[in-house]
Parts: sequence; C-alpha cells; structure tokens
Amino acid sequence: MKSKHAFMLIVQFLVFALAFEAAIGATCTTPSSAGSEGGDKYRWYLTPEDLANTKWLSGVPNYDVVNKLFEEGRTHVWEAGSLEEYVQSLVKTWEFELVQKADPNDYKTVVPNFILGINGKKYFTLEQIGKIGGSYNVFLQTSLPPSLRFYNPDEETYNSSQTVFKQVFPRGFAFEILQVFSGPPVIAFKFRHWGYFEGSYKEYAPTGELIEFFGTAIYTLNEECKVTNVEFFFDRGELLAGLLKGKTSDEAAALSGGCPFVQ
Repeated sequence: MKSKHAFMLIVQFLVFALAFEAAIGATCTTPSSAGSEGGDKYRWYLTPEDLANTKWLSGVPNYDVVNKLFEEGRTHVWEAGSLEEYVQSLVKTWEFELVQKADPNDYKTVVPNFILGINGKKYFTLEQIGKIGGSYNVFLQTSLPPSLRFYNPDEETYNSSQTVFKQVFPRGFAFEILQVFSGPPVIAFKFRHWGYFEGSYKEYAPTGELIEFFGTAIYTLNEECKVTNVEFFFDRGELLAGLLKGKTSDEAAALSGGCPFVQ
C-alpha cells in the first residue's frame, strides 16, 4: 500500500509540474507593456517614455548600429510570435538591463534575488554584478593566474570594460538564438555571439576578421515570467583567441623593417 501511495504522489506531482509548465509557457509571451511602438525592434522597454524615465549608467542607449550588424549576419529569422523570437527578445532585453540600467529597481525582466551562473563555477547576485563592473567582467571571469590573463576582469571597471570592447567592435557585438530546446518555465537554448575585430585591443592591431563564439544557456522563470536565475556555458577563449591574432606595435614595426628599439 505504501508503494502504491508513493507512486500516486509521484504521478500527482508530475501532473502538477506539467500543468505548471504548460500554464507558464502559455502566458510567457511578449509583455503588453514592452512597448514595441516607438521602441527597439528586438528589445522590450525602450520606448521614448522608458528612455526618459530610466536611470542610465552611461547615457541613453541606442542599438541601431548593432541591430544592423545583427540583421546582416544572423543565420535565422524567427517568426514573430514564435518561442524562438520570444526567447531572443527576452535575452536581449535582460542583457541590456544588466548593462545599461543604473538602478536595479528599474529592471523588469528579473526578480530582486536573481542569480547568474557562469560555466557552473561562479555565481553572482545583482549586487555582485554591479560591483564587478557589468557583463564583460562577469562573463570573462577566470581562474588563471593574473600574469596569464589576456583580459583581467579584476583590473577592469564598468567604464573601462565598455570602452575596451566598444573600441574592439565598433559595430557592436551581436547576439542570436540558434535553437531553443525547451520553453518556459525552464528555457534552454543554444546561442551565437559575433562581431568584427575592427578596432585595436590594447597593443593588438585590428584584423577586420569575424570573431564569434557559441554557447548554451538556461533561464528559469517564475509564475510572473520573471527570470529568477540564469546559467551560461561557453568557452571564453573563443572570444579572446581572436583578439590575439592582431599584431602588436613591435611586431608591426619588425615586419616593416624598422627596429622598435631605435625608432
């Protein structure tokens, strides 16, 4: 009898879990308050009203340039209203909120106790993300000794990291969803991030080459379709290795026949 009772409890739990997933999946669509009218084509909450009533870290954001790169280089055009289109907009909106908004109280995609995980090793609260200095410094965390770090997030601030990568990728660093494996409340997907190395990285000259990396991520949503936690899995070396291809000033001088020690 005990085993039968336990079996029935498991069945009831599975039925409840499936119903919960179906309910959330059915309601998690583009928010009615997202403001597609007069806003960004691929990100929610960027209407003129949103822009005027939000505290920004470094001025009002404009995504026209990176949107053009995205449209020219994307490998998929997802149908409006599809799960893939919803997930892509959610991730782009989530990313711009973490990067651009100065006050976490203005975030509309996440809960206050949101947690971000990187490669199953390090986890960050919103407060910690702010102290570390935003997305690049969080995503490029490493356990390498400081002397071996091509990019050292411990030495960069929010402003310096933004300056570095805006210079490296003057047309922006585009993001697209390649495949969605599951829908809300647990969204799992594969993604691609890309840009062109058209500006110098420290002493490394630009090559003009495409730099891209791929990864997977898991977003967990609550019953209000707010993101409670995120896990990203990727190889940071795919991004940084492309920057190493640029010649240093000394290498450029040597190739041109000059000697950097007597110039």
